[in-house]
Amino acid sequence: MKKNTLLTNLFSFVKDALIWNLSGSLLYQVFLCGLVCLMLTGVYGYVIQFRTGLAATNMSNIVSWGFYISNFTFLVGVAAAAVMLILPSYVFKDKDLHKVVIIGEVVAVGALVMCMTFVFVDLGRPLQFWHLIPGIGQLNFPSSLLSWDIIVLNGYLALNALVPAYIVFCHYRGKEPVGKYYKPFVFLSIGWAVAIHMVTAFLYQGLPARPFWNNPLMGPRFLASAFAAGPAIICLVLHIVNAATDYKIDTKIFNKLRIIIVSAAIINLLMLFSEIFKEFYFPTHHSLSAVYLFFGLDGHDSLVPWIWTAISINLLGTVILAVNPFKKNQIFLLPALVLLIVGIWIEKGIGLIVPGLVPSPMGEIISYAPSSVELMITCGVVGLGMFVITVLLKPALIIEQRYEQERSG
Repeated sequence: MKKNTLLTNLFSFVKDALIWNLSGSLLYQVFLCGLVCLMLTGVYGYVIQFRTGLAATNMSNIVSWGFYISNFTFLVGVAAAAVMLILPSYVFKDKDLHKVVIIGEVVAVGALVMCMTFVFVDLGRPLQFWHLIPGIGQLNFPSSLLSWDIIVLNGYLALNALVPAYIVFCHYRGKEPVGKYYKPFVFLSIGWAVAIHMVTAFLYQGLPARPFWNNPLMGPRFLASAFAAGPAIICLVLHIVNAATDYKIDTKIFNKLRIIIVSAAIINLLMLFSEIFKEFYFPTHHSLSAVYLFFGLDGHDSLVPWIWTAISINLLGTVILAVNPFKKNQIFLLPALVLLIVGIWIEKGIGLIVPGLVPSPMGEIISYAPSSVELMITCGVVGLGMFVITVLLKPALIIEQRYEQERSG
């Protein structure tokens, strides 16, 4: 009898979630249609890539990792940044951040979906994927760092999807979640968040033929940049939720997130300048990748304006967030968040991946820019991630708001 009641509640939960996602204002419907169009654009680009292979991209035997892996690297950090809400909410019992921790976890799920999709499209043809399936292919665990990355990403996705799902389902039924059923997994996810980004850093750091990546600061700086850009994206999502829904976010939450973002952004900049000092104070032939990135090499300078723009807007965004002008009117904070996100995205994406491959171990230099197919597929993946965040977040906020009203009423 109890099992039948649980199944009935679960069916009702899924049905209501679908109804809530399909209903809404005209602007909301247009937004969903826009995301569907983005995903269809990605499908069209992937059909082209499926027919012609990775020759449809501008990657080559020299630049074998391009726009896909650049976005993957950035989004792993966005996913890991959910820990900056989980840690104060569950460990330090911060009631303000606890109210929005589920939003951070949903953003992490969307980011992880995008991460895995970028890896999938980077394989070229989908049949390559069977090598990663345990029992069919050979995962080469634990010798392969790639196998570690696959395990930690899938594990973190499960933690960030199942824990909030359990809490929201309990609230949907009007019951308080049982701590022993989910809190051990919450604390596990804190360490797991650090692991997903450290393992990603080790993937690059462990390649001896790529001196640009052989940097002991790679792992810590990955975390610092993640804990700046990730909460900044979550903060933007919170602003959208606050403006577009009845789920209101207290100003104290934005101020606490701003402190987290500024602290991590300053640490990230200090580590960046430390790396620049190491490369250029006494340059060697191992500094050629850095020279290519910051000043150009043998006439190849396509990344130079990008990296200097990234550093400039990174600095500007950090200063604005730190100074916090017009404290009561946050008109400058949203642009500052966007500047910081874009700056870290450029510097941690193309600014990290491509220079690590150029020049090649044989001294070959080639310029790289993503092709139209890569851009179309990227638009589709971003659309997919935003769609996942939207369809998970909308019913969760409705349920949480109703639960809070029932408790207070």
